Amino acid sequence: MSTPQPPKPQAAPAAPDWQAAPGGPYPGYTSPIPVVRTHLGHAIASEWTKIRSVRSTMWTLGVFVLLVVGIGLLAAAVVSNSSSSDDLSGQNALSLGFFGLLLGSMCIITLGVLTTASEYGTGMIRTTMVACPSRARVLAAKAIVFFAVAFVITLAASAFVAMTQVSMLNDVARTPTGGEWLKGTVGVSLYIALLGLLSLVIGSIIRHSAGAVTIMIGAVLAPLVIALFMFSASLEKVRTALFEYSIPNQLSVFYSNSLSDSGPSGWDPLWIILGVTAVAFAGAYALLEKRDV
Repeated sequence: MSTPQPPKPQAAPAAPDWQAAPGGPYPGYTSPIPVVRTHLGHAIASEWTKIRSVRSTMWTLGVFVLLVVGIGLLAAAVVSNSSSSDDLSGQNALSLGFFGLLLGSMCIITLGVLTTASEYGTGMIRTTMVACPSRARVLAAKAIVFFAVAFVITLAASAFVAMTQVSMLNDVARTPTGGEWLKGTVGVSLYIALLGLLSLVIGSIIRHSAGAVTIMIGAVLAPLVIALFMFSASLEKVRTALFEYSIPNQLSVFYSNSLSDSGPSGWDPLWIILGVTAVAFAGAYALLEKRDV
């Protein structure tokens, strides 16, 4: 009989031959997971996924388009059926788009606030900051995505209403010039998008959806309402300033239909809202860096 041989010890598996990463902190080891340096494009892609996948975005933008198009076409239909060429002589045919955009701007304001403030309410902001620790990059990505969405939707809705109103009022109102077309479509769309961007920044500062929406609606309507009830002669200068620089009046400037004889004109409202938004954005960035999530 043969003597049983003891089992031979098996050699340990060879360790994987990792290549050292050039300049890596751990010489002799390279992670098998590909490492990609993140940049602003990744944050923009993330924010785009968020804004298009949330149901509130579709509802808010849907109501905005309904208000702008519905009120704009309704106003044009009423005016074309009840006015003569003498009533609207010299009037810009695009001016009736003001009413729909003024009410629709409330939807853009609400969406701008929800883009930032809602993440603080749900706690999603913690996940966002873990995925992208650079807070400035997060705020910039939210601003870029929201501004692009708001501008494109507003431009499409206002351009459609403008073309329809001109065709409906061709016999009773003046045909707009090229400059008036530019202001009544591109100019007013930039203004509404910047107003929404200002709301986004306020939402980042306040971190509360209802509070930020209330502040923005007050900023839009309060100066004009307060000015209407200033009857004292000593407050005439204050009353005039509130009229001239109220957001409804600045919005009407794009349709060459200002509520006052003085104040902003031409493209001035766009530079005003741009300056205010830039200052608010700087303040939001400073607070974002100092606050805890």
